[in-house]
Amino acid sequence: MIYPKFPETFWSFTYALSFVGKKAAFPPLGLLTVAALLPEDWPKRLVDLNVNSLSDKDLAWADMVFIGGMAVQRASARAVIARCKAMSVTVVAGGPLFTSEPDDFPDVDHLVLDEAELTLPRFLADLERKKPKRIYRSEGFCDMSMTPVPLWSLVKMKRYAAMSLQFSRGCPFNCEFCNVTALFGHRPRIKTPEQIIAELDGIYRSGWRNSIFFVDDNFIGNTAYLKACLLPALIDWHKDKKGCVFFTEASINLADDPELLSMMVKAGFDTVFIGIESPDEVCLTECHKSQNKNRNLLESVSVIHRSGLQVMGGFIVGFDNDKPSIFQRQIDFIQKSGIVTAMVGMLQAPPGTRLFDRLQRESRVTQTFSGDNVDGSTNIIPKMGMERLSNGYRAILKQIYSPKNYYQRVITLLKELKPPEINQPLNVQRFLSMFRSGIRLGVLGKERFHYWKLLFWALLHKPKLMPVAITLSIYGYHYRRICERHFNLKPMHGFKTRITV
Repeated sequence: MIYPKFPETFWSFTYALSFVGKKAAFPPLGLLTVAALLPEDWPKRLVDLNVNSLSDKDLAWADMVFIGGMAVQRASARAVIARCKAMSVTVVAGGPLFTSEPDDFPDVDHLVLDEAELTLPRFLADLERKKPKRIYRSEGFCDMSMTPVPLWSLVKMKRYAAMSLQFSRGCPFNCEFCNVTALFGHRPRIKTPEQIIAELDGIYRSGWRNSIFFVDDNFIGNTAYLKACLLPALIDWHKDKKGCVFFTEASINLADDPELLSMMVKAGFDTVFIGIESPDEVCLTECHKSQNKNRNLLESVSVIHRSGLQVMGGFIVGFDNDKPSIFQRQIDFIQKSGIVTAMVGMLQAPPGTRLFDRLQRESRVTQTFSGDNVDGSTNIIPKMGMERLSNGYRAILKQIYSPKNYYQRVITLLKELKPPEINQPLNVQRFLSMFRSGIRLGVLGKERFHYWKLLFWALLHKPKLMPVAITLSIYGYHYRRICERHFNLKPMHGFKTRITV
């Protein structure tokens, strides 16, 4: 099992991981699940190129290589496939990248696409008969109650910053730019609470006491089931457990359900990623982001913060209806919201989405989808023009990740954020990360004035949130390094009240 390497992006957390002595943010959950679907008597090894290297001995050992990944891992995946072919090793590929772009990988021996629970058994049966086909596809979606526990014995957990598991697939919404529904459908399909508890028990027995990411497309896609079944089970599970805080992805309508917010916090959730996309209602209409419309987005974010959940936000520029003022509007919204981890990207059109189909009909798809929404590129021709979009995008990043603005957002967040009900225990790595941040950011860093100002403020006003303040300071270091590396944006120490693009 080979997992391709991620490039350095906001999502890779490359520069933050060095503070906590980790190699990668998350393990390859998809490949570990596929490994659990393979025959038990097959010898299996995992090489995650984000934590270690792939040697010729690894390939010489293997009769067959299974590779999966996302579009952002395309370059690494191609390199792995080329090495396998050079050594005459059979390659089996699946996952979002290959499912969306099967024709772009002619060197792959077998494409086992869509959901592995449906297509992998057919491939294995044909392989047993020595008559495997090249492409396996499915109609419909799998019953997730049949999904096995991932084969965690293949990974060394201490190399990762967080573990991950999946409760559901699919999303009830229909955002034009999102390929989730094309891959997994509109109806959220769910595992049973017993399945989730079994996965959590396995992770906990291994000694894990840190963050666990529920990788669902939209964790709150079935709120009735969450409140009646899963969240009570998680609350009960946490009664005799230490650590293991959760984070996930959800839609902004989470803010409309106080009971759900309260239950998530009691269950151990402390962070949620939400696609805000744009403060402009016309743009939200354009991309069919109906759940974000007709609401005060700033107030919705504030409600979630006050419940005890920190919001990580996704933002997009480059919609057809974006005006030149959108760049400053995005900056203003992000600063006022206290969304510290603000992932801003140019609009891209993933294959299989309605956006891709629409822009292709308009002859506005220009290149391969990179899968990286923060690399300063797009595969579409924006209506505002590429130069204006690129300049505006760079201006946003330069403003929101300047030390002054970034640390001010941390204080804005901490003023509202309710302290978590479940905390991670202080261990050696967490202690070392605090020490390293004090040296790198507080002594050597150009942001040292803002760093110490934040820590003293937190000590005086929100001492229970001091770990959050330090963690977000480390994240900020990573984001600034990415901006410097990709966009040659040097850290700023002031803030212009207006920008001109």
